[in-house]
Amino acid sequence: MAIGERVNDSMQSNSAGPAAESTHKREFRDSLTLFFEARFPVLYIESFEEARVIEDVTAVASDAGRLRTPRPVWIWSATGGIIGPDGKRISSTAEPIKALNWILARAEHGVFVFCDLHAFLGDGNRPADPALVRCIRDIASAFQTGATARTLIIVAPGLRIPTDLEKDVTIVDFPMPGEEEIRLLLDTMIQNNTQDGRIRVEVDDKGRERMAKAALGLTIQEAENAFARAMVDQGVLTNDDVRVILEEKRQTIRKSGLLEFVPADVNLDDVGGLQNLKRWLDKRNNSWMAEAKEYGLPSPKGVLMTGVPGCGKSLTAKAIASAWGLPLLRLDIGKVFAGLVGSSEQNMRNAIRSAEATAPCVLWIDEVEKGFSGGTGGSLDSGTSTRVFGTFLTWMQEKTSTVFVIATANNVAALPPEFLRKGRFDEIFFVDLPTTAERRDVWSLHLRKRLHNEKVAAQITVTDDLIGRLAEATEGYSGAEIEQTVISGLFEAFAERRPLAEQDLFRAAQNMVPLSVTQAEQIAAIRGWAATRAVAATAAEDRAGYGPAGESGVPPPAAPPSVDMAPGNEEHAIRERGGRLVDF
Repeated sequence: MAIGERVNDSMQSNSAGPAAESTHKREFRDSLTLFFEARFPVLYIESFEEARVIEDVTAVASDAGRLRTPRPVWIWSATGGIIGPDGKRISSTAEPIKALNWILARAEHGVFVFCDLHAFLGDGNRPADPALVRCIRDIASAFQTGATARTLIIVAPGLRIPTDLEKDVTIVDFPMPGEEEIRLLLDTMIQNNTQDGRIRVEVDDKGRERMAKAALGLTIQEAENAFARAMVDQGVLTNDDVRVILEEKRQTIRKSGLLEFVPADVNLDDVGGLQNLKRWLDKRNNSWMAEAKEYGLPSPKGVLMTGVPGCGKSLTAKAIASAWGLPLLRLDIGKVFAGLVGSSEQNMRNAIRSAEATAPCVLWIDEVEKGFSGGTGGSLDSGTSTRVFGTFLTWMQEKTSTVFVIATANNVAALPPEFLRKGRFDEIFFVDLPTTAERRDVWSLHLRKRLHNEKVAAQITVTDDLIGRLAEATEGYSGAEIEQTVISGLFEAFAERRPLAEQDLFRAAQNMVPLSVTQAEQIAAIRGWAATRAVAATAAEDRAGYGPAGESGVPPPAAPPSVDMAPGNEEHAIRERGGRLVDF
């Protein structure tokens, strides 16, 4: 399938018309109609998609059913100058001031779209051309008071409005392609390329819906590129090709600079234990699909995961995105607080806008307390932290887009109280040190992950008995510490160039001092906070092993007093470990 044929075929079939007019397109055209009828002189449309903007502007300006006075559309660019509705070029209009003076001298009705004018309006490093600014102000005055209906439209990928023009220019929001437009594009491309047998389609209706939703946040051209790339991959389009669309979206996120597209190369089966949290997440899978709307369900807002460091919070964030088949974006708060004075607030707004444009997606904020712990103070930075924090809080509360926020925190007590109230997160989960059953899962995962080489594993057999003895020997160890124990054992074997032996693992475990010993007081404080404020991520069947013959979660002497799991004492025991007794 030739790429050129793909572009031509789809664009011809996707021409403007009643069937192609999505809700977003209709709303924009309605707004543009009001601005034209009200004789707004200068409009500023922020968009990378000049072709879509010009298409909609032309459709509105020439529609006698919308406007009492239809008007022709003239288009200017820095390379071509002014081109009329008949396609003819006006000579000597390549320079912006000459072009503006030309439209100022015209007395007829018209809409004048300038595509490259923002490059002459200055930026943070250089001011705007004073003569150009004055020319635009003259146009604003003349177009507003003149007898003819004339409008200047500036189309640019970013906002560059000099202070002198702030009162003369009206900003018009231009939406990204909606799901209806993208789905129409996908269906059209499939139809055009299956008629002559170019590709084989093995994607069902739900798969098409997933692909259309995955392409949200892309321009029409980017979405078309992504669909074409998926189609030419082995000449077959399947439900699994949604990953190709996500890869194209990754390019868009990388260009923004504030968000990082994180590869979700793990799944929930790679996370040991935490069955309660896994069940909660599994019930909310596909809740952003049309099927969930029929139940009247809103999209889930997100979860806050707190607990002991190294127990799988960050790994779970990656696994959620993988299990749900959504892109995983990581917000680095440090990148937000950077640049010129006032840019931090704009950076946060841009990050939120990028995340919403990528929806449905998972937005991950790791160690959120490091970035927002000072959100209610702000005295040391002239209130910047407070304003940025307030912007994020308002968005969390009011957002309607399918952006599932995962925030992880080791010391959630350092967060401002307004960050934790209901309505911003669906639930707060406490991830404690793994229980015996969970440690068995973690040991099994890491041993099978590391011992894939038969030569290395020649002297060791991963059996239930071995995993059970290792789990008992590492009471109070976090998942990260168990992984490091496996790695340390492998280094012992590697240093002597021999296969791994059981004693290497037990020796590594014996030599390691876990965090539950070195930070016993801090862990006790975290558990105390979570006792009544968070839901335990560990399943009830895994917690049931606690008691005088079981374990308390940390090795002596750091462990809290053992609590008898006699009938009626279950709640006391789980509060000792932190996390409410709630099962999903």
